[in-house]
Amino acid sequence: MIPRSWVAVLAVLLLSVVLVARLRAAGRGEEHDVRRRFFRAPGAFVGLVVVCFIVLAAAAAPVIAPYPPSRQLDIVALQNRPPSWLHPLGTDVYSRDLLSRLLFGARVTLGVAALAVLVAVGIGTLVGLVAGYGRRWTDGVLMRIVDIGLAVPRLFVFLMVVALWDRLPLAALILLLGGTGWFVTSRLVRAEVLSLRERLFVDATRASGARPSRVVFRHILPNALAPIVVSAVLGLGNVMLLEAALSFLGIGVAPPTPSWGNMLAEGRDQLLTAPWTTLFPGVAIAAVVMACNAVGDALRRALNPLESGG
Repeated sequence: MIPRSWVAVLAVLLLSVVLVARLRAAGRGEEHDVRRRFFRAPGAFVGLVVVCFIVLAAAAAPVIAPYPPSRQLDIVALQNRPPSWLHPLGTDVYSRDLLSRLLFGARVTLGVAALAVLVAVGIGTLVGLVAGYGRRWTDGVLMRIVDIGLAVPRLFVFLMVVALWDRLPLAALILLLGGTGWFVTSRLVRAEVLSLRERLFVDATRASGARPSRVVFRHILPNALAPIVVSAVLGLGNVMLLEAALSFLGIGVAPPTPSWGNMLAEGRDQLLTAPWTTLFPGVAIAAVVMACNAVGDALRRALNPLESGG
């Protein structure tokens, strides 16, 4: 009899392929042109399938996972067991099922990355809007802050914070990742705002007596969403990689809560005797980061017709 976990994973994969295929299906008008340019980019279809699969699998982890992520099944008989029919990805040194930990770890890793990117994009967008529309001394002060932020290595900031506070709570880790990752987004938004504020529709809105906040949030921001969306998608992969690195070093998500980074750390001492304990989380991190980069590049081509040649 086929284990339920195998059936569930294959069903999620099939659902991901179907959803992306439906999205690629023919449509009408400008929306179809954007989709056509998106899926014309190399790796866009596969990248979007991988992202959808990971997101759906993480959301359905309590249903798909055959065991609780921290359950020690049999510390003697099932320690560091290789992949098998009942344990598709094997078990770790504590006899925990790796498939279950990988699925629940995806929830943590994706959740931390998504929330951190949301914080970073929110701060970067606000700073870019204020700097680009305000100009004068406001632009100068904000851009100098951005220059300082870009000059300081993020890992150095993390190590300094951990040295002061030892173990960071998950919420503090999210705020730290987001609060140190908005500098590039602010520059992109500022450049877009500087271009948009000289357009005729903005001049007409200002001439009608609209307040600056209305001009910025009702007319400029909707037209500056393209670089914001691309920055968010590309940033998602980068933050996932950074969170995994921090968790691997022991200053990110703390065990026994599973994340892909601390799964790598827990298996590093068994590289020769049980390589699957690091292989599968490492492959998962690499696949999702490359998929996010492919989707982000495809979005950039789709939202910029001149660059895509369409």
